[in-house]
Amino acid sequence: MSAPSTPRQVPLADLPGRPCPAAAALELVGERWSLLVVRELLLGSRRFTDVLRGTGAPRDRVTARLRSLEQAGLVLRRRYQESPPREEYLLTEAGLRLAPVVDALTTWGRTYAVAPDDPLRDGYRRVGLSGPDADG
Repeated sequence: MSAPSTPRQVPLADLPGRPCPAAAALELVGERWSLLVVRELLLGSRRFTDVLRGTGAPRDRVTARLRSLEQAGLVLRRRYQESPPREEYLLTEAGLRLAPVVDALTTWGRTYAVAPDDPLRDGYRRVGLSGPDADG
């Protein structure tokens, strides 16, 4: 099974309150654990157990987030073994474009959400795109 090649679009008129593109984006990736699943895929995890371990999320939540990200067109599920059936997860182009978002949250978190003396504070690398596909 695979996700559509373009992400699901959210009509702004369907959103409550002050509809805007940020609110539409959060409809797709705003659930708890979603961006951590994306982070793990950006860091190279492809198998469910690796994503599960990297996020620290409960198994059922990772399953639900991978499914919703797939339905939103941000993740592709690809079978790499038939017997027993085994699948891996890959980001679509739209999913890859979340790298600057994850990097921005990491930078903000390091500056404002993590104590300056936390020994793990500076141990995280950027996940952003590099090379010919990178913007900027």
